[in-house]
Amino acid sequence: MEFNRRNFLKITASGAAVAALGGVSSVSCAAQASKNEQKKSAVDLKISFQEGTAPGDNLNAKFDYMENLGIVGFEPGGRGLAGRVAEFKEALKGRNIKVSAICAGFDGFILSTEQEIRNKFDSTMREIIAAAGELGSTGVIMVPAFNGQKPAMPHTQETRDYLCEQLAALGSYAVEMGTTVILEPLNRKEAFYLRQVGDAASICKDINHPGVRLMGDFWHMTWEEASDYGAFTSAGNYLQHVHVASRKRRSMPGEDGDADNYIEGFKALKLINYPYYVSFECGCQGDRNEVVPAAVKLLREQWEAAIL
Repeated sequence: MEFNRRNFLKITASGAAVAALGGVSSVSCAAQASKNEQKKSAVDLKISFQEGTAPGDNLNAKFDYMENLGIVGFEPGGRGLAGRVAEFKEALKGRNIKVSAICAGFDGFILSTEQEIRNKFDSTMREIIAAAGELGSTGVIMVPAFNGQKPAMPHTQETRDYLCEQLAALGSYAVEMGTTVILEPLNRKEAFYLRQVGDAASICKDINHPGVRLMGDFWHMTWEEASDYGAFTSAGNYLQHVHVASRKRRSMPGEDGDADNYIEGFKALKLINYPYYVSFECGCQGDRNEVVPAAVKLLREQWEAAIL
């Protein structure tokens, strides 16, 4: 074949252009893959345990067990918390576990018709809030009123206005202490007031205070919400904590079989870029040494399956 320098240069230039385009395409694909990977890993599942969840004879044994499972949050009860701050700080020193939310523990209730009971709530709640701040907690969980707490204010607009006013005051104190107040909606068998996540979100929105937030509990949501996804997306940035349990007997996730599906809720948590904890609040039907790791494994698998 006769050598044609002009054609050779054309072919070479064309090949170089294709190679260059291929290189750009490869870089572009790599960048896109990186973006997708970042999106996938942008929100981590941060699992938290209450004090009674992990097996162990003492706090350090429980924390050792939790660390071996990769559990990064600890949710203590609020009752007597002020007297245990030093104990918890010492036990958590050097560990990859932080205090998540504080689970209630106050006396009285905020919607009592009796001033003495309301005062008792306020003083004990503030004591817990102060201790929560010392521990770097995300907030103190509270329920406005349980069904058995009487006499209680009626379910009226005036009651709601009063609740918002009092929560704003508590929220201001919580911010001073470096934490928040977290409203927990319950199912109707446990509470007449505040049963859905969206209701709590509307209260938070009306108060419009950085110290007042809310949580969702998969157990209560089973009975009160039409959709886990809808409930959590309605909460938006107000969502500060999540509780999880099996969906029939309030046991360890997985102990109620196929009913224990949290994927739609997890999708919503990923969508809103939820940065806080999913904390076990549940009983246990079997051997904790077997059931607890299985429950953690189930949640992690469902978290991975929750693809947006």
